[in-house]
Amino acid sequence: MSKLIISLFLLVVLAVALSFSVINSHTVVLHYYLGSIELPLAVLLAFTLAIGALLGMLAMIKKVMSLKMEVARLRRMVRVSEQEAENLRSLPAVKSA
Repeated sequence: MSKLIISLFLLVVLAVALSFSVINSHTVVLHYYLGSIELPLAVLLAFTLAIGALLGMLAMIKKVMSLKMEVARLRRMVRVSEQEAENLRSLPAVKSA
């Protein structure tokens, strides 16, 4: 069910992007330090969006890696705790006087 919803959402986003690119098919001149280039507005916006997404992912790498290391550390702690609980369960019961 969730795959269907995600697929429909992506289809709607693609349709909106396609209609946006058809409506904004004008060319614009991009001036950069070494020259300039003429591109359709939709291509320039898609390129800008892609660069922004990449920079966002690069900015999150440190946080994601630290969280993955913490998850691994916590899983090790759970494994040790479970082993300790299993060892305690296997000990014979001692009656107190």
